[in-house]
Amino acid sequence: MTDWKIRRAPGIRTELSVPGDKSISHRAIMFAAMANGTATITGFLPSEDCLSTMRAFQQLGVEIERVDETTVIVHGTGGKFTAPAGDIDCGNSGTTMRLLCGVLAAQPFRSRLTGDASLSRRPMKRVIEPLTRMGAKISAEGRTPKGDPSAPLVIEGGALAGIDYTSPVASAQVKSAILIAGLFARGTTSVTEPEQSRDHTERMLTWHVARPRRDGLKVTVVGGTTLESRDFQVPGDISSAAFWLVAAAAQPGSQLLVKDVGLNPTRSGILAVLIRMGARVKEKVEFAEGEARGTVSITGGQLRATEIGGREIPNVIDELPILAVAAALAEGRTVIKDARELRVKETDRIAAVARNLRAFGVQVQENDDGLEIEGGCELHGADVTSDGDHRIAMSSAILGLFAKGTTIVRDTECVNTSYPGFYETLQRIMKPRGAPATTVISKLPVENP
Repeated sequence: MTDWKIRRAPGIRTELSVPGDKSISHRAIMFAAMANGTATITGFLPSEDCLSTMRAFQQLGVEIERVDETTVIVHGTGGKFTAPAGDIDCGNSGTTMRLLCGVLAAQPFRSRLTGDASLSRRPMKRVIEPLTRMGAKISAEGRTPKGDPSAPLVIEGGALAGIDYTSPVASAQVKSAILIAGLFARGTTSVTEPEQSRDHTERMLTWHVARPRRDGLKVTVVGGTTLESRDFQVPGDISSAAFWLVAAAAQPGSQLLVKDVGLNPTRSGILAVLIRMGARVKEKVEFAEGEARGTVSITGGQLRATEIGGREIPNVIDELPILAVAAALAEGRTVIKDARELRVKETDRIAAVARNLRAFGVQVQENDDGLEIEGGCELHGADVTSDGDHRIAMSSAILGLFAKGTTIVRDTECVNTSYPGFYETLQRIMKPRGAPATTVISKLPVENP
């Protein structure tokens, strides 16, 4: 395992780009594979999660060429796939597994989806139930710690019928799995959510000329629709940019410009939260077709506490660990609520964030659906672990930049699931001018205790 040693660092004064958006990279591969011709995808994120999606479709008979690290050519099959020779390993990727359920439920063959230990603990009933109502035959061989169905999943594909489904949770993965299955089903398929979740799937369907229909919180697709192949450029991932945005926002005198980053309104909620906390943020949309992208600039200062909850939670769910770091660096008591979904991510993120913040000296109250964080205290270096969760590892690293003494973040290889190159970027932008990179961050050749 790889551990990082981090010391306190000066403010950020730089510009940078972040790797391609993970959620969009998954969908770019999937929808290009389902389309009727050849498409080139640029800006693809070559992370472990997205590569799991790529390998899965290659197992299903899709020809995918790697031009370079971030450019791929996908030869679509028009939605007709071949039976895989063996199990499809989804690795750590919940997006791969859940969205594949929607694809495979309609295919005339048997398939089995597996994942690593973390993915095998994540709940799958939320996609199994609606897909079963459509006629899918999905059996779960695993169980979560609470007894809910989990991977491995065995799917006996066949004919599907459209449904009008009201989802109990606002989940882009659940919505996407159902809408994808709906493309293969008889009739129309609709999904209504309690709150607006990310709309990457709807935008991708529109890009491929499938014309989904939205009516408030309800999205509808028509079965038998053929997707048209189109080239696509993946914007930078605002969830990856979030770590640098918080690091800059909380340090007076910092100035940061993030270029070519995704500015989808259902994903950019972190900017609204940081503005509410007193950060000076400017965003400029430079390309609006398909997925909006542009630049974000931020000037550091003293942050103040806020409340994060309600309708904005689906918009910031992945950014809550780093927003908890912002709360620790702000003046006052920040409340994060209505975020029970964090309990069933790669790890229990509510518990992991609370434990790691306390290790730095932060006063934290852990609630069933969130956290109450007392900010503004003096931070000291800590020895913390990621629990194998990429966002916990990166958030802890950022907090270490503000702590006195040395911080050790253990088990950081998981960062490659979403942000390969995070370590190198942190070395580059946080070191004092003229000092060696190891002044701020280095890798430890030590064994975990």
